[in-house]
Amino acid sequence: MSSKEWPLWEIFIRGQHGMSHRHVGSLHAPDAEMAMKNARDVYTRRNEGVSIWAVQAAAIVASSPSEKGPLYEPSKSKIYRHPTFFDIPDDVGAM
Repeated sequence: MSSKEWPLWEIFIRGQHGMSHRHVGSLHAPDAEMAMKNARDVYTRRNEGVSIWAVQAAAIVASSPSEKGPLYEPSKSKIYRHPTFFDIPDDVGAM
């Protein structure tokens, strides 16, 4: 990265009616404070967000789809971790 280029930030917004943050885009900013201000101005113009996450792209670590088998294989033997065995009452809402 050039010393004149600002870091890339990935922006996640939690909407008014959503329960989780979703990726909405990227922007360049010199620091976290400016990334938050720019994200607010660019991605919440219509008052659609209640929470913003700004994460430096260089800090994100992701798995590769080609690693799916070895990465998730150990969880196949732990079916008790999946909520498929429980009935959740409708009045509980989303979990």
